[in-house]
Amino acid sequence: MQRTLLSPKIPAGLKPYFQEYDTAQLDFTRDANLIIQRVLEFGTWDEIRWLFETYRSKRIRLFLREHGERWLHPVIFNYWRKLLGLRKWKKSPFPVIKGELWNR
Repeated sequence: MQRTLLSPKIPAGLKPYFQEYDTAQLDFTRDANLIIQRVLEFGTWDEIRWLFETYRSKRIRLFLREHGERWLHPVIFNYWRKLLGLRKWKKSPFPVIKGELWNR
């Protein structure tokens, strides 16, 4: 059964992190990974609370397991991985950590 989203609007404080999107046009099912990534990466505690109320821990853990290592900065990924007790995740096929290649 599909869960009804509590607040289908991106919080105003997060809009600068979605500047390349029209936030009114974001679909909370189709664009869930994008929304989860931006909020985990840049959200305040109130915005993180909104994220967990909107998607629940199970969906956020799925994002971390499937995309976290590649879509989040390493420190952010490890923080959420440890906080949520995630022990297994899809490893990045790339040997270089995100951003490291361009900083040489």
